[in-house]
Amino acid sequence: MILTLLLVVPIIGAVSLIFLPRENKQLINWFAFAFTLVNFAISLPLYFLYDSTPVSEGYRFALKVAWIPSLNIYYHIGIDGLSLFLILLTTFLSAISVLSSWSAIDEQVKEYMALMLLLETAVIGVFISLDLFLFYLFWEASLIPMALLIGRWGGKDRIYASIKFIIYTMAGSALMLVAALVVYTWGDGVNPTSDLPTLVAHSHLISEDMQKLLFFAFILAFSVKVPLFPLHTWLPAAHVQAPTAGSIILAGVLLKLGTYSMMRFAIPLFPKAVAFWSPLLVTLAVIGILYGALVALVQDDVKKLVAYSSVAHMGFVVLGIFVMDQNGTMSQQAMSAAVLQMVNHGLSTGMLFFLVGVLYERRHTRDFSQYGGIWVKVPVFGTFFILAAFSSVGLPGLNGFVGEFLILMGTFSRNPIAALFATFGIVLAAWYILTAVRKILFGPLNPANNDLTDMTPREIGISLAFIIPCFVIGFFPNFLFEIINPSTENLASLIDTAMLIVSK
Repeated sequence: MILTLLLVVPIIGAVSLIFLPRENKQLINWFAFAFTLVNFAISLPLYFLYDSTPVSEGYRFALKVAWIPSLNIYYHIGIDGLSLFLILLTTFLSAISVLSSWSAIDEQVKEYMALMLLLETAVIGVFISLDLFLFYLFWEASLIPMALLIGRWGGKDRIYASIKFIIYTMAGSALMLVAALVVYTWGDGVNPTSDLPTLVAHSHLISEDMQKLLFFAFILAFSVKVPLFPLHTWLPAAHVQAPTAGSIILAGVLLKLGTYSMMRFAIPLFPKAVAFWSPLLVTLAVIGILYGALVALVQDDVKKLVAYSSVAHMGFVVLGIFVMDQNGTMSQQAMSAAVLQMVNHGLSTGMLFFLVGVLYERRHTRDFSQYGGIWVKVPVFGTFFILAAFSSVGLPGLNGFVGEFLILMGTFSRNPIAALFATFGIVLAAWYILTAVRKILFGPLNPANNDLTDMTPREIGISLAFIIPCFVIGFFPNFLFEIINPSTENLASLIDTAMLIVSK
């Protein structure tokens, strides 16, 4: 019931906005924020009521109802350790994004807020779907609001960025749809079905060669969404042109749809293919880590720097998911850390995009050359910006350190060379993020910033909402791992079983 409510409440909010007077922007803002806040409150019991003891199927709060009985398609939803914290992150960032838009969006506020609410429903739908058809429906639905947000409320090149975003994601999704239809026909060996647990239970009926082809089709669509190098070129344009809240949601949760779906669908459905494709995916992940960091180093636009940092950070997540040794044994430790790092990236990068938006609202530029020395004018902003930078770079005591350190630990035990190159990526990350801090906050004060004002109480509240979880996770990561670990253990054992079948 809770999961269904999480889908329905934002839809009710979006529809209700129709009846509000267009000229009363303050009422629309409060109304949309109230619905996102209610949804966040509804999502919190998922953590407190979650039972982490192992069960046969591993899903909690599950609901399975025949949707299209003649086709064996179900409204099947549920969560486990892979999805719980991503749902909480989504409801949290949705509320933050709506609140951060109050001073940034002045035109067609009603339509903007309705799209934000519909986007929340679509993303949550991906995270809770346990039916392949239902998953694909929400996966495609998440594309539409984001494309419209970029295309209508973005920067001067917003149409180009929006179209590029649509083309890239739809191209990958089209191939996945073909593969999903093939998967649907295999069903339980007798009847076609799109029910995920049933398909996973009967995946052994599909030959290794067929699984390799189907895995490639799925992983291509997911890699575009991550985005994994070299399928990343849509991301910088989308981030730079998107409104601030759009960038927060895009970096915070939309990119996670790709890595989450790798773990939820690609690996369990095609376990025999993982060992074959793993070396390529690990190689591309490491290239993405180094490439993203090196390109971030030479950016003049602070928002573009943060965008390329996402390519590098998401490379760590993909590395943690797919690293394995020569015997095909995956690292459960790295997989758990990858799930945690999805949450960490959503918080730290979301906060960086928000703070960049705070500066942009005041100066209407993101060029580093227009800043410098502003610490003396905006010390509160400077404090939060440094904390967000430290979180992103993985300073001990903050959330980023836990995720990246454990990914590297798990990678080193399976692939020391990949771990070596990925570690160098962390050094580069410290270089570009601290360079950004220096260029913006320190040095001689640019006279153009003499009238720069510090953060408002609303902006301070949003920044505190971001940074407090970063410290909590940094000091107490076990409250996440005790829920994440059983799910990643099941996933790792699934691969081990598949490898035994293949070896025979």
